[in-house]
Amino acid sequence: MKRARLRTDSADGRIVAAALEPDNTTEMETVVDGDTIETTFERERTGGLRSTIDDYVVNLSVAERVVQMANEHSDQPNSDTANNDTS
Repeated sequence: MKRARLRTDSADGRIVAAALEPDNTTEMETVVDGDTIETTFERERTGGLRSTIDDYVVNLSVAERVVQMANEHSDQPNSDTANNDTS
């Protein structure tokens, strides 16, 4: 059995790991510690391990970017609220 472990510091470990979970297989185990995601992969062949990690990294990159954009957007004032004068 071939094994690899990938540790990533994340924008939001819990959310990113949850976004990736639907694509996880029984040969993958993910642990979140704060904003660090650690996933262990196991496959019979090196080629299968490489393909699984490649897919995971692509999905991880997309999930990270979405979380970063959401965080940036949440830091911006809501344009509807900003344009209402309540005084």
